[in-house]
Amino acid sequence: MTTAVPAVDLATLTTFRVGGPADELVEAATEAELVEAVRAADVAGTPVLVLGGGSNLLVADAGFPGRVVRVATRGLAAEVSDCGGAYLRIAAGEQWDEVVARATDEGWQGIEALSGIPGLVGATPVQNVGAYGQQVSDVIASVRAFDRATDEYVTFASADCGFGYRTSRFKKEPGRYLVLSVDLQLSLGELSGQVRYPELARRLAKDLGDPAFTLGDRAPMQAARDAVLAIRRAKGMVLDDADHDTWGAGSFFTNPILDASAASSLPAEAPRYPADGHHVKTSAAWLIEQSGFSRGYGSGRARVSGKHTLALTNRGSARADDVVALAREIRDGVRTRFGVTLEPEPMLIGLSLD
Repeated sequence: MTTAVPAVDLATLTTFRVGGPADELVEAATEAELVEAVRAADVAGTPVLVLGGGSNLLVADAGFPGRVVRVATRGLAAEVSDCGGAYLRIAAGEQWDEVVARATDEGWQGIEALSGIPGLVGATPVQNVGAYGQQVSDVIASVRAFDRATDEYVTFASADCGFGYRTSRFKKEPGRYLVLSVDLQLSLGELSGQVRYPELARRLAKDLGDPAFTLGDRAPMQAARDAVLAIRRAKGMVLDDADHDTWGAGSFFTNPILDASAASSLPAEAPRYPADGHHVKTSAAWLIEQSGFSRGYGSGRARVSGKHTLALTNRGSARADDVVALAREIRDGVRTRFGVTLEPEPMLIGLSLD
């Protein structure tokens, strides 16, 4: 049975802790309730905002004029064999980091570098979440969803999900698909996957007391998870009520993917990483810092995190307009300095940087 609550302040349901009221909040504890809550609003012509952990969106101060459906479904079924590894079917409402913690404990390999990412399982394929050399598309077998456009249930194999850097078919067609569950295919073992990220390799070399540990090596699974969590905490990327550097949505801008011509116009010292095809990925954090926006930048109620240049944060009393003004200032500064337009990673609800 769904539970409806009127006039909910969305600032209480998001990690940015900003945003005005919604007309109605519906808590959906089962898949059937989740689909029906969204379908009924669609039939009535009522705007719908599907809310998971609230960690990847920024809601306008005016709020949301419609129904907010909060995903509260639960369930994780695992089929494990020496030949097939671990096949997991996970409800969209499960907490992502709890899944990673269990996988680490059970010796299910492939998502340990995604430790500490806030939010729910259902959001992970939408953003194709990634960190420290892993991304969830590496291990997704399929995604089950409700197609609001055709009013039918659909299942997409990983190859049909349109995964790319921080994107997917679910993100490219916003609002169309309601993710219901995600299937993961993980390997078995006591060691992590190959470490692909230099910062993580350096941290593990220190934690393991092995100065020879380097990229391509594998670490004990729990050590890899602990190292990722330590790195994220140092950057204010693990939620903490007492730390305003965590009052945000993590990285606010995605790393730009540039064609060869645009990449060649950057200074020689700008970071460059191979991307899909003939494209080049560069560092949004580097561009931001080189444009004059350092850690702690700002003097108002919204500021750059004191721990990580990519994070914009609420210092305790910020409004959505404060965050947008800061984001716009940074975007415009980088565009003026380098000719590169940064794109926001979180969903902007009732807001725009333009």
